[in-house]
Amino acid sequence: MHDDLLQKLKHFDESRPGVPGEHWLAFAAGLGLWIATRRHPSVAVRVIASLAGTLLVARAASGREVPPLLARLPFAGRAPRRHDWIG
Repeated sequence: MHDDLLQKLKHFDESRPGVPGEHWLAFAAGLGLWIATRRHPSVAVRVIASLAGTLLVARAASGREVPPLLARLPFAGRAPRRHDWIG
């Protein structure tokens, strides 16, 4: 049941037209969640916001027509290159 729903969502996402800048918006929203909730007094809020922020950043780096700068993130689903990391 879950696999069927996931396949339907993937098919819907692949068939829709791209929105200009959607990857940058998802990236900004993910970073915003991380920053906005990093000092929240509730552990549950911090954990959920961290998870949601990570999912948004991963979505920004792994969708269709990913900008070159976001393609360098570790979520991008490509083999890491030597120059990706400092050191």
